[in-house]
Amino acid sequence: MNAQTPVASAALPFAVPVNRWDDAVAAKLSPAQLLLYRSNLLGSDLIVTNFGGGNTSAKLTETDPLTGTPVDVLWVKGSGGDIGSMKLDGFATLYQAKLLGLEAHYAGPDDDDKMVGFLPHCTFNLNGRAASIDTPLHSLLPFAHVDHVHPDAIIALAASSGGEAATQEIWGGTIGWLPWKRPGYTLGMMLRDYVAANPQVKGVMLAGHGIICWADSAKACYEHTVQLIADAANYLNAKLAGKPAFGGQAVAPNPDRASIAADLMPRLRGAMTGARAKLGHFSDDAEALEFTGSVDFERLAALGTSCPDHFLRTKIAPLTLDPARLQDDAYLVQKVSDYRDMYAAYYARRKRANSPAMRDANPVVVLVPGVGRMTFATDKTTARLAGEFYGNAINVMRGAEAIGSYIALDEQEAFDIEYWLLEEAKLQRMPAPKPMVGKVALVTGGAGGIGAASAARLLRDGACVMLADRDGAAVEDVRACFAAQFGADVVRAAVCDVTDEAQVAAAFADCAREFGGLDILVANAGIASSAPIEDTTVDLWNRNYDVLAKGYFLTARAAWPLLRQMKAQGGSSVVFIGSKNGVAAATNASAYASAKAAANHLARCLALEGAAHGIRVNTVNPDAVIKGSRIWDGDWRKERAGAHGIDTGKELEEHYRQRSMLKRDVLPEDIAEAVYFLASDMAAKSTGNMINVDAGNAQAFTR
Repeated sequence: MNAQTPVASAALPFAVPVNRWDDAVAAKLSPAQLLLYRSNLLGSDLIVTNFGGGNTSAKLTETDPLTGTPVDVLWVKGSGGDIGSMKLDGFATLYQAKLLGLEAHYAGPDDDDKMVGFLPHCTFNLNGRAASIDTPLHSLLPFAHVDHVHPDAIIALAASSGGEAATQEIWGGTIGWLPWKRPGYTLGMMLRDYVAANPQVKGVMLAGHGIICWADSAKACYEHTVQLIADAANYLNAKLAGKPAFGGQAVAPNPDRASIAADLMPRLRGAMTGARAKLGHFSDDAEALEFTGSVDFERLAALGTSCPDHFLRTKIAPLTLDPARLQDDAYLVQKVSDYRDMYAAYYARRKRANSPAMRDANPVVVLVPGVGRMTFATDKTTARLAGEFYGNAINVMRGAEAIGSYIALDEQEAFDIEYWLLEEAKLQRMPAPKPMVGKVALVTGGAGGIGAASAARLLRDGACVMLADRDGAAVEDVRACFAAQFGADVVRAAVCDVTDEAQVAAAFADCAREFGGLDILVANAGIASSAPIEDTTVDLWNRNYDVLAKGYFLTARAAWPLLRQMKAQGGSSVVFIGSKNGVAAATNASAYASAKAAANHLARCLALEGAAHGIRVNTVNPDAVIKGSRIWDGDWRKERAGAHGIDTGKELEEHYRQRSMLKRDVLPEDIAEAVYFLASDMAAKSTGNMINVDAGNAQAFTR
């Protein structure tokens, strides 16, 4: 099949990439822009490379800023970049002559780390982008354009006992084979010497790692890379056709797997120790269900992953659970503890004299037959990517087993990559996480002024947020806005009427399944009404109590089992949005004010009940939050203006401003700051409290 031909059936295990090069676009680009165009095309296609994986280069002629003379410069993807989304400033640029001269400093394989230290001395034009450890693979080859990628179909060959024979069968000697060697200068030397000794090759398979190939132009290099992946995919698809993967099915997918995951993930999260709580990601895609339910599941899972990119995201091996014992909390706690012991033994067995201290020993990947794949990390994006990388590893195992036996990374090699001093230095350079990273909040009334402002405040400092609101269109608009501002990974939305027990339960289950659990509940959904007592109908009374008392009760009750799980991780927090009218009597608002008072007292009761479980419960009492409020846009505005005998326009806002002691407006963002304080570790020793955010009202002073 030509690489330009789309895949005919999505059921094929290995998708075949298509040629997306556009000559009309390419004709307008400079040589450096052509490199970027090629890189973005390759990196944005997950058939070709994983997020953050692969690297590309071009040797271009530039003008030396010191001498004004032409000079050969290597443009190569910089350290930590993603070729699918990078811009031109994502490339490191280095003098090619200086790179070739580095060989004088190389005395053997023990010098790999030392050689990385020389790369900054080769920088062209003061480019601050750090060069990656793969730079020698590009600089030591004599070709103008070089691609190094590791798609599933290629890694399946590279990680199989039958991979070398398959490489020969597919490409007939035009693609070479090198045994496993950790990326670095030594591998670059091995590659250079191999190509010099085998001038017929147009690329080389790197065992356990990927493929590297080259061409004389950007377009030819791109097409060559895509065609090689298509060749590998077509070969493996033919080998797999009509055969059950992984020995066939042993456990069928559980039709209740989504609810099982929602119940299981918070309990796993609560069992994971560490300085920060973990965030979870769940997937029950076809690959996860096929693998975890297969005959060969336990054998293959125990081997771990092969490609270094996969391994660095997924740890030495996943944790596997017995689906028949998921309701046994003692079993789950013991399994997580046993995993930490296993990891500590692995570290002790393989550490070297200069190894960094042992890192987090909790599992990253948790696999459950019939349910799927759960991944945990300190932030949501990392958890999601870990799951995607393990999905890649599943595909690799499928292909590798079709042509031989799957070969995982040697344990010592795996350790040396995980605890590589260069990798440790990269980790140490990363900025400190924001204070709310690892926290999950659910905000009711999330589409309204106070709810949205509170969610934004939590998101700004790194929390994940589930927005719950009965207005589906409005809450989706807020979610989309926050996704654009803070990233799609960290925010979700659920349609939820807080007076409906089933909808409340579903919203919290969604939160648990999407993020792994819950740390913060902001109970904010509300209504408001105003009427003299003789005009207050039973229906009006019930509507206030349904939303403001029953709704707070239902949401707190649904949150409670999730919040209890987090005691060992520093506890959790509930913040009720009360009202000045919950502590101060209001004219013509008996239903609203008394319902708010009920909610305020419920918070105090819950503070007593929650303390033993590390659950703090506090209340914020706003007053007259008019701007940005959906409540004040309706009848409440007219009703309160009527109660005070004033106009509904600017006169109403001025009335509340002048009534306050500080003569200031109260905004949703002001309430959000109080919510943030009570939800954060700054209030770790505060529970059962009320904070008034009302610009000062003596009648509402708490007593």
